[in-house]
Amino acid sequence: MSRKSRVLVVGFVLAACCFYGCSGSRDVAVLKLAHVLDTTHPVHKGMVYLADKVAEYSNGQLTVDIYPGGQLGSEREYIESLQIGSLDMTKVSSAVLENFVPSMAVFSLPYVFRSDSHRWKILFGDIGQKMLLDGEPVWLRGLCFYETGSRNFYLRDKPVYTPEDLKGLKIRVMRSYWSIQTINALGGSATPIAFGELYTALQQGVVDAAENNIPTLFQSRHYETCKYVSLDGHSSPSDVLLISTHTWERLTPQQQVWLQDAVAASVEYQRGLWDEATQSALKAMEAHGVTVIRPDIALFQQQVEPLYAKLKADKDPLYQLVEEIRSVPSD
Repeated sequence: MSRKSRVLVVGFVLAACCFYGCSGSRDVAVLKLAHVLDTTHPVHKGMVYLADKVAEYSNGQLTVDIYPGGQLGSEREYIESLQIGSLDMTKVSSAVLENFVPSMAVFSLPYVFRSDSHRWKILFGDIGQKMLLDGEPVWLRGLCFYETGSRNFYLRDKPVYTPEDLKGLKIRVMRSYWSIQTINALGGSATPIAFGELYTALQQGVVDAAENNIPTLFQSRHYETCKYVSLDGHSSPSDVLLISTHTWERLTPQQQVWLQDAVAASVEYQRGLWDEATQSALKAMEAHGVTVIRPDIALFQQQVEPLYAKLKADKDPLYQLVEEIRSVPSD
């Protein structure tokens, strides 16, 4: 089935049960939220918490039904479904969203944030809140950013302490322009492969390495084929919770408040889950025989500076956003 056909299928399935539920009762407004994550993932659990809080705050007048695990399509298909109004909400990676909302590409740039606290200062501040609304012209309204940590290298049979160690290695990346440029700048050979095919690709040596955040690396069991993890933290693409602007405009002001309050509560809850999942995953992988390396990050930062020089020289609009981010002091 083609991607466009699958989008239409999602539309027909969800439009039939849209907003006020399948029962026909107009007493309860039902929002449909679909995403691709497993139900054990910290971000999924954060969205479950969101659904619980929406029901609590609204006394059951507004509810969120969650469809996890990609059962209704891919992240790109979910975004397109929001745009035509056949799906209410989704959670997608900023690396996918940047194809619809260009400012989101800033998260795929290497070392744009000085620390995790600096990143969250940006996300909670004026810059982050503006970025959430950048997609409104294309019917995508951001509700929040969820914690997904930073992306790190994991390798089949070679440790990485410096960028020099990446030379000659085929490294799986997402289909994001800046993700590809980052890996190539660091000395690797960026190789886009679908995430669902990655375990086999690592196992068979189609690629030598990959990069992802720690909980996702652990839950995907990629550590079974990789002996080394290098915590270089080269980028921090966020997960973004979106609502269709079509749906947002149908909500009453009170329903919007219930939803926004529930979203805010879920962000704090999910951040705690993420920290726990990261530490637990690192311990479990080390127990499985994986070597965890903590390299000198400054070496990697120096290697990617030419990317920013090119952005500046090209007068790329993204560079202005980078400057705004870098002008915000760390705590």
